[in-house]
Amino acid sequence: MNDIPQEAETVEGVHWRSISAAIASISVVGIAIGLGIPLLSAILESRGYSSSMIGLNTAIAGVASIAAAPLATPIAVRFGVVPTMLAMILVGALAFIGFYFAPAFWMWFPLRVALHFALTVLFILSEFWISTCAPPHRRGLVLGVYATVLSLGFAAGPWLFSMIGSGGFLPFGLTFGLVMFASIPVLLAYGESPRIVSDGSKGGGFFRYIWIVPTATAAVLVFGAVETGGFALFPVYGQRIGYSEAEAALLLTMIGLGNVILQIPIGMLSDRMRDRRTLLLICAATGLAGTLAMPWLVGNWHVMAGMLFLWGGVVAALYTVGLAHLGSQLSGRDLASANAAFIFCYGLGMILGPQMIGIFMDLFGPNGFGWALAVFFGGYIVIGLGRIAARSGLSRSEA
Repeated sequence: MNDIPQEAETVEGVHWRSISAAIASISVVGIAIGLGIPLLSAILESRGYSSSMIGLNTAIAGVASIAAAPLATPIAVRFGVVPTMLAMILVGALAFIGFYFAPAFWMWFPLRVALHFALTVLFILSEFWISTCAPPHRRGLVLGVYATVLSLGFAAGPWLFSMIGSGGFLPFGLTFGLVMFASIPVLLAYGESPRIVSDGSKGGGFFRYIWIVPTATAAVLVFGAVETGGFALFPVYGQRIGYSEAEAALLLTMIGLGNVILQIPIGMLSDRMRDRRTLLLICAATGLAGTLAMPWLVGNWHVMAGMLFLWGGVVAALYTVGLAHLGSQLSGRDLASANAAFIFCYGLGMILGPQMIGIFMDLFGPNGFGWALAVFFGGYIVIGLGRIAARSGLSRSEA
């Protein structure tokens, strides 16, 4: 399959009401996730469960997300985008509250499945809604706003958790309330929600969408691997190269700040570029350069922090610009299915990243952290250059 060369959307105005509804809804859910995930881990820790069992229960989230991705579009076609989103909001809220009342550990596994199945469908449909309502000349800006607000939501969740703690019903009740609150903006923009119309064809199935726009799906796989694996193992890497736990945590904060601050400018830049794949390659090349530079910068914490601020924002743009590129190539049901494939690839990255980085660190010591990340970035650069070269060759042959 080849990347589709034309812009699929022709809308000239930005439907801010509709876009704001989708962004507000998913961002409130982001706050709930940021609060709920550390809450569940802290409770299991306090009950005496081992780290491996806590990790196993948490890993079910990735499995549920991968399972949900192919089903999101068919469900939305059958029931509609807004009814499906409202149903998933209710399922997610009830799953959160269910953890409080579940007396046995095994019950947390089906609850995790229900929770992250619902959240995955919500993310797919919200991003489809946003991409559908964003005109081509503003798509990067709109998705930059979305990524920024969502990042702030994820950051607000842990802050709330630090304020209220893990004791009693309060954190569960607050999380339930936040998730249910996400239904309000969706209901307010009900009349402006997009429709996914079944074309009656079987096509090549869900997985063909991974290959229709490979530069986008590969970008999000790399981002999922780098984000999940990097954040999970950076504290270990930091301590092994001589930083204190606090210094390593502050470096992670710098990565997060870069993510929040740079998405809108990079999104606006992508709107001015003829081919967003070029910007995706620049993001990957920046990621590769940063990882290779890490061993040379460890002696100066402040320089390392500055580099990671820039690195974190540019690498996170693999998601933002990749999503914009996806939306520029497809529309309708194809876009919804491609959004699902996009999230599916992100889930694959979440699984591959921590495993590969951990193995490289075991084999090569602390430097294995950067080398593993370099493999992901380097692999993407090869794919991106290959796609651009193939497109150029096709254009010359048609001329």
